[in-house]
Amino acid sequence: MNVFQNLVRGDCVSSYLLLYAVSDDYPFDSFYPMADVHDKVTRSYNMSRIRSKNTKPEMLVRKFLHAQGFRYKLHDKELPGKPDIVLPKYKTVIFIHGCFWHGHKGCKYFVTPKTRTEWWLNKINSNIANDVKAVRAIRKEGWKIIHLWECDLKANKIKKTLPKLPGKILS
Repeated sequence: MNVFQNLVRGDCVSSYLLLYAVSDDYPFDSFYPMADVHDKVTRSYNMSRIRSKNTKPEMLVRKFLHAQGFRYKLHDKELPGKPDIVLPKYKTVIFIHGCFWHGHKGCKYFVTPKTRTEWWLNKINSNIANDVKAVRAIRKEGWKIIHLWECDLKANKIKKTLPKLPGKILS
């Protein structure tokens, strides 16, 4: 079976093998596969800037809810999974998920990384497993759960998403 058949089957093929297979005259000894486009310091800095709290989608939802008269708690450590927004009066929690970090299936913002693919998939799958575990525990305590996705809070969809929120909370 050649490299292209492996690729079609979905097997993980190193980029240098694919490149070598595409061009037989490619000077193999001058090709050095690179794991990342940034050095370790730059990558570390970039990753440190990714927030888990007070993200833009979260701030949009909080601003909308406050304007609608809802009062809430943030990141309640007493509840499993530390929901982003907790509305104790309505016994409702809201999780605002980033499409990439929580593996939003069928979303254009969830793309499997091409480098360190196995590590990233393990990371994302463990996030999904933690989400499921938290949801089960919160439901067991009698709370209503609302999930919002980052893609539903983008400029082209937010006007449809946010107006539905009060109805979900009050129902």
